[in-house]
Amino acid sequence: MKRASFSKHLFLLALAAAAIVAAAVPLASAASPEAGAAATRPCSTSGLVIWSNNGAGGGTAGSVYYKLRFTNLSGHACTLAGYPRVSAVNLAGKRLGGAAQQEAGQQPKLVKLVAGATATALLRIVDPGDFSASVCHETTAAGLRVSPPGQSASKLVPLPFPTCSRGGQDTLSVGVIE
Repeated sequence: MKRASFSKHLFLLALAAAAIVAAAVPLASAASPEAGAAATRPCSTSGLVIWSNNGAGGGTAGSVYYKLRFTNLSGHACTLAGYPRVSAVNLAGKRLGGAAQQEAGQQPKLVKLVAGATATALLRIVDPGDFSASVCHETTAAGLRVSPPGQSASKLVPLPFPTCSRGGQDTLSVGVIE
């Protein structure tokens, strides 16, 4: 009889220990969501689809705005933080004009993208008519070459728009990824 009582006591002790562990696991993960985001690796260019809302975005005097979208198709969560690198390109993929300037006054933040999620960065394209024709040499870009923050690889985004073929004219500017 002592053996059955001992087994029952051991079973109850194991059951109590399992309940304590089960209760502690959700508390530990809920207490530190930043730790999970910090442990997530940066998004690689190969795991992202980079695209734009090919229709013109909002406009102001002399500028048109587009949303650059970064969709995570890698199959796992990843992070983006900061400004993407953006430049206009011709049909051969050769850069036209200068690279996009970073919009001043924006604070980069860490954006966690679960599989299938999308983040955006606002792109401003200035009308090349705002610049001297002899300095700008207006042409039509076939699209954009875009590199996610912290990545050297890039992707081409089809988006025809008028731009300057020479550098020195700030026809493009880009905001942080949100």
